[in-house]
This record gives sequence, C-alpha cells and structure tokens, in this order.
Amino acid sequence: MSEVKPITGNGARPSLLRSLKTVAWSFIGIRSRAGFEEDAAKVNPLHVLLASVISVLVLVVSLIGLATWVVGK
Repeated sequence: MSEVKPITGNGARPSLLRSLKTVAWSFIGIRSRAGFEEDAAKVNPLHVLLASVISVLVLVVSLIGLATWVVGK
C-alpha cells in the first residue's frame, strides 16, 4: 500500500469547514484517492472528530424528525 504523503502547496491551514466537507464526502462515499490524500494532509484530526460528531447528531435528529413526521400523518 502506498503511504499518504503531506502535500505542500498553497499552505492552506486546517479549518473546521474543510473538516466538515471531508466528513460530508465520507458520508456520501465518493472521493477520489487524490482528494483523500489532499484532505488527509490538510485537516486537523480534532476538527474531523468534532465535525463527525456534529454530522452524526444532525443525521440522527433528522431521521427521528422524518420518522415522527411520517408516522404522525
């Protein structure tokens, strides 16, 4: 297997927004290898953890709301 190498370039700093985008791509399940490597080099693991928890909570609350709405009709 190939090793993920840090990408040097424009020097983009890790941000919570970039982490949210990374988590969204992982929820959808479509991401190119180059995109994955770029994200792996440019995100903060703590931000990814926080973005994942937020995303899962939003997904669960949305599904509960949808189920309640459907059953209520």
